[in-house]
Amino acid sequence: MLPHARTDPSGAGPRRAPGGTSRDASPRAAVGGRGSTLEDVSEARPGDTIERLADEIVGCRRCGRPVELRARVARERRAAFRDQEYWGRPVPGFGDPGARLVLVGLAPAAHGANRTGRIFTGDRSGDWLYRALHRGGFASQPTSRDRDDGLRLSDAYVTAAVRCAPPGNRPLPAEQAACRPYLEQELALLGHATVLVALGALAYRALAAVEGLRPRPRFGHGVEVGLGGGRTLICCYHPSQQNTFTGRLTEAMLDAVIERSRALIARAP
Repeated sequence: MLPHARTDPSGAGPRRAPGGTSRDASPRAAVGGRGSTLEDVSEARPGDTIERLADEIVGCRRCGRPVELRARVARERRAAFRDQEYWGRPVPGFGDPGARLVLVGLAPAAHGANRTGRIFTGDRSGDWLYRALHRGGFASQPTSRDRDDGLRLSDAYVTAAVRCAPPGNRPLPAEQAACRPYLEQELALLGHATVLVALGALAYRALAAVEGLRPRPRFGHGVEVGLGGGRTLICCYHPSQQNTFTGRLTEAMLDAVIERSRALIARAP
C-alpha cells in the first residue's frame, strides 16, 4: 500500500512494443465501425486485436441516454470550441498494446474526450494524468490536446469503464454493465498487463467485477489488491477538478501511484 493510503467508499522486464500512436480521424486510429452485442465482446477471440475492439466500441449505440447526449453535445458545442468538429462517438482506449501498466478512468468528458476522440484528452483531468505519466517515463510529452498532437505512451495504456459521456457524469448501473464487456475483452487483449490502476471508485467497481473480486475490498487512495497471475490493482482518486481543486488529490499523490506502479512492474517476473 502507498504511504498515507486513504479509505473512502465514494472516492469519485523486457520492453514491449513501441508506444501507442496519436489517433487520427480514421476509425483505426481513433476508430469507427459497427455495433456489437454483449456476447460479441465478452471475451477475447482468436484474431482479435485492440484495433478491432476499438472498431466495435466506436460503433456502439446500446444505451439511449449517452447516445443522445454525445450527439447533442457534439452538435451544440461549447462556445470555446465552436470552430472544432466534435468526435461525438464512444471513445476507445489509447496507448501501448504491450503495456504492463493499464489505467482505467470513469468515462469521457462531454467537452473533453467526447470532443477530441482520445481518452483523457482536452480537459483538466487529462492534463493531470498525462503530466504524471510523463514524469514517470510512460508518456512522450506532458500534454494531451487532441488526437494529432504526437503523444505516445510507452508501456502504458489508458482506458475507461464507460465509453460515452454520461449525463451528469453519472452513468446508470445498466449503462455501466453494458460497457463492461468492452473492458473485459480489452484487459484480455492487454496480455502483458501487470498493474491496473483504478482512477476513482466507479472504475474500481468495474475492474472488481471483471476480475471477480469477492469480497471486494473497500476503495481508498493507495489501496492495493492482489489479482491472479501476479498482477496488482491499485486504487487512486480520480484526477477530476472536484478532487484536484480541493487538494484531495495532489500531484505528489498521483506521482506516488505511478512510481509504485513502476516498482511493481520492475519486480514482476
